[in-house]
Order: sequence, then C-alpha cells, then structure tokens
Amino acid sequence: MEFRESASALEEVVRRLSDELGLISFFTAGDKETRAWTLRHGETAIDAAATIHSDIARGFIRCEVIRWDDLVRAGSHAEAARAGLQRLEGKTYEVQDGDVLNVRFNV
Repeated sequence: MEFRESASALEEVVRRLSDELGLISFFTAGDKETRAWTLRHGETAIDAAATIHSDIARGFIRCEVIRWDDLVRAGSHAEAARAGLQRLEGKTYEVQDGDVLNVRFNV
C-alpha cells in the first residue's frame, strides 16, 4: 500500500475509504457558514436536498451548482454567476464530488 507524498496518512486513509464506499462530498455555502455533506456516488440533487433536510426535498424547485474551485476563484456566488460558472439543475442531476449546491425550494 503506497501513500501519496502530498497527503498525510490520515487524509489518505479517509480518501481510500471514501473511494471504497463510493462516497462523494458536496457543499452548501452561505454568508455565515459553509458545510460539507456526504452522498453516495450516483445520487441526485433531490437526494442531496433530502440529506440537508426532508422539507427541502419536499419543496425542491431546482438547485444552482458551482464547482468548489470555481467558487473560490470567483470569490462569491454572484461573481461566479456573472462569469457563467453557475448552472441550474433539476431533481435528477447527478451530484459530483466537490459541487457547491444552493437548493431552491418552497414549502
């Protein structure tokens, strides 16, 4: 078993376990808080909404999706949207590892 030099042993164990279990991470980011969430590979935007809260899934309208690194480079959701880095996705969108989701819902 070889470890990558750039990652600590713990980071490498976590990465390998996530890969073996088929897990991905997505993020929610607001003005006051950014949070990481876990899904299984292949799960959808509606699954992500349910992970956050059942009411969000029940009232799901759409989600705005930005790659985490694009958001960091842009500096804000507004700048990412202006640069065309944000896209709208529906319930069946397959969430990708590293996506930042802003779920729009109405309950």
